[in-house]
Amino acid sequence: LSESVVLAQQRVQFTQYMFNGLVLNPAYAGAEEALSITFIQRKQWAKIESSPSTQSLSAHTLFKKKQLGLGFTLINDKIGVHRNLTALTSFAYHLKVGDQSYLSMGAQAGIHSRKSNYASLMGSSSVDPKLYDASVSYTAFDMGMGIYFRSPRLHVGISAPELLPEQFSLNDTTDVKLSNVNLFSFAKYRITVNENIDVEPSVLLKYLKGIPLSYDVNFNMIYRKVLTLGFSYRKKESIDFMLKGQITPQLQFGYSYDYSIGEVSKVSSGSHELMLNYVFRYAEAKVISPR
Repeated sequence: LSESVVLAQQRVQFTQYMFNGLVLNPAYAGAEEALSITFIQRKQWAKIESSPSTQSLSAHTLFKKKQLGLGFTLINDKIGVHRNLTALTSFAYHLKVGDQSYLSMGAQAGIHSRKSNYASLMGSSSVDPKLYDASVSYTAFDMGMGIYFRSPRLHVGISAPELLPEQFSLNDTTDVKLSNVNLFSFAKYRITVNENIDVEPSVLLKYLKGIPLSYDVNFNMIYRKVLTLGFSYRKKESIDFMLKGQITPQLQFGYSYDYSIGEVSKVSSGSHELMLNYVFRYAEAKVISPR
């Protein structure tokens, strides 16, 4: 019997990636120079039954010497009969290369747990009882790496967050191969228009072997460093709108809506994404002793 090979790209995507660099690049761990915790809830292609639903929880911090960053990412992703759980630990070394500029090199390692319940597709119809056992569950180790440059105005990074391919047998004649080697290149630059307004254009390039290069182009306007309005274009997929508010000096909230374009727009009302971020950073109050 001939062997069938199925190639699939399994990397989840987020619209508000520019506010949570750790989901793209392990070298970002510690870049905020404080403990930062971010939660993202994403519902993709809202009107399509069993469309992707993703939750992400990430945390990272920088140690006192301001050289070693440590991060952790947990992603729960459900697409139809497939359920994927990813847990990753990231490490980054930050090297000061200018007055306020840093170059960091990072690596991450962790596991992917995949479970596919194909039997649920068969309903209650009368079929071979053996088919009701058509479920696949396995766990695989993975690793990734990246580099990241940051300064008060310019951020640039390149990463390969998943390097090891995964392969398993669905049955005697069918193998499934998950090709994980994604390359990401990200850059953003902040421009001060006046004392109240900054603008921040950015671009994300996404490459997977065998698939045409994809990209996101984004433009954010920041008002008094507390309110951000954004607009993005994702190649042949969506036009995205973003709103982010700085609720307190530590807490920020974000929402994005992806307006689908192309073929998927015929059946989907778009995608919704919510973000919460808390940074344990406090301003130091200067106290003058009366003595």
